[in-house]
Amino acid sequence: MAKYVCVCGYEYDEALGEQSQNVAPGTKWENVPDDFACPICGLGKENFTEE
Repeated sequence: MAKYVCVCGYEYDEALGEQSQNVAPGTKWENVPDDFACPICGLGKENFTEE
């Protein structure tokens, strides 16, 4: 599973998901809601790059 990193350094790990935004473990990045925001800085998905 892939990892995606926000410009602030927060890492979204597909294997872990993001519990604070109700994104279940195993959720692929393309299936993360478009309104997903970084839990640290609040930026959107367009500010993430694949690691």
